[in-house]
Amino acid sequence: MYKIGIIGCGKIAQVRHIPEYAGNGKCEITGYYDLNAGRAASLAERFGGKAYESVEALLDSGVDAVSVCTANNTHAEITLKALKAGKHVLCEKPMATTLEDCVKMTEAASSSSGILMIGQNQRFTRTHAKARSLIVGGAVGRPLTFRTIFGHGGPETWSVDPGKNTWFFDKSKAAMGAMADLGIHKTDLIQFLLDDTVSAVSSIVTTLDKKGADGGLIPVDDNAVCIYRMKSGAVGTMTASWTFYGNEDNSTVIYGTEGIMKIYADPSASIIIEHPDGTRELYEVDAIQTNDNQTSSGVIDEFISSIEKGVSAVPAASVLPAMKAVFAALESAETGKTVIIK
Repeated sequence: MYKIGIIGCGKIAQVRHIPEYAGNGKCEITGYYDLNAGRAASLAERFGGKAYESVEALLDSGVDAVSVCTANNTHAEITLKALKAGKHVLCEKPMATTLEDCVKMTEAASSSSGILMIGQNQRFTRTHAKARSLIVGGAVGRPLTFRTIFGHGGPETWSVDPGKNTWFFDKSKAAMGAMADLGIHKTDLIQFLLDDTVSAVSSIVTTLDKKGADGGLIPVDDNAVCIYRMKSGAVGTMTASWTFYGNEDNSTVIYGTEGIMKIYADPSASIIIEHPDGTRELYEVDAIQTNDNQTSSGVIDEFISSIEKGVSAVPAASVLPAMKAVFAALESAETGKTVIIK
């Protein structure tokens, strides 16, 4: 049994990591750490294990692996400490808040005895895995354009401390808003689906409506609209939004030379392929997880499997191109220019 430590005991740990570890069968949670000591103690009492007074104390407790579920600005620091200690690390997205830190994490993972996996859970939905296989197999010909969207009403009700004081709205902790919360998911996903990487970005990353506790606009973005050019030449849009005040949208559409693929875009099937002759192929694979409808993400099972195999299912190196695109989008929004990714 692998001994697991939870670092950061907020909503993502409580709703995803802890129950998925509990359901895995090959591990046990033995330690918890949170800035809110009472929260860590409460989870230890509820699920078993011990609350620790510091990250260092938890790492020294004999755990084999840790989940880093803290605010964005601490991902790199904690991950680097854990890797240096030889622990396996599952780090929540975004990997880090600067490209420099993302590179440091990637390099540290290559020299550590522990593996590093980044929690890009959209790769693990069965629909996305099937869609990737179909696209790579030529189901819609050569991808020409695309649109991928992730939007909901914001993190106010999702955060463990709900309301307008959520850390998601604190620039010192979050660094970015919707782009870090949702945009990294769909940037990583479009690269995964197309087996391609973003090579140039033009974007608007802005705050349109979301207000904080002081009544003013929040200091991080609530909307990001990006035009991505891929290395293959395909071009498309990625939209991340906290102002979809209705149903959540987590859809992707690929327009190819031989058809159109709609992914989580139509309630009749999770994948629909429309051919030029009007015929359609429908694949009912699964339903996308939403904030209001939590299902197993598959991330924990993949992490434990990665530990067993000694190879990360989502290595930092594979996420680095998506993080480069995110930072390029921020630069493009600030300068008003297209940013070429090197």
